Amino acid sequence: MSEKNDIVAKYDHQHLDKVIHARIRFAALAYLYSASQASFVEIREQIRATDGNLSVHMRKLEVAGYISCDKEFLARKPQTLYSITPAGKEAFLRYRGHLGSFFGNDYAMEIA
Repeated sequence: MSEKNDIVAKYDHQHLDKVIHARIRFAALAYLYSASQASFVEIREQIRATDGNLSVHMRKLEVAGYISCDKEFLARKPQTLYSITPAGKEAFLRYRGHLGSFFGNDYAMEIA
């Protein structure tokens, strides 16, 4: 591959995962990547989203297989717990790598 083709490949937006590439979904998945498991309320507070927006975006991540959802009761109150799945971890790391390629080699070396 020529140097010009290498440069073009780094900036190919089609490599970015459409499921993750939305602000709320990205923030929620990034939070779950670091926390492994969190309640709906915790995620909502950490990423500063509204209930309605967050629930729609969490459902999209769940349908994609990136997170799992468990409902339980805590002190007789329903609680929704989310966990990142192995597929979600893999997709997040792949997305992070593709996003990082937009910043060039200097950025890749800084995070290595």
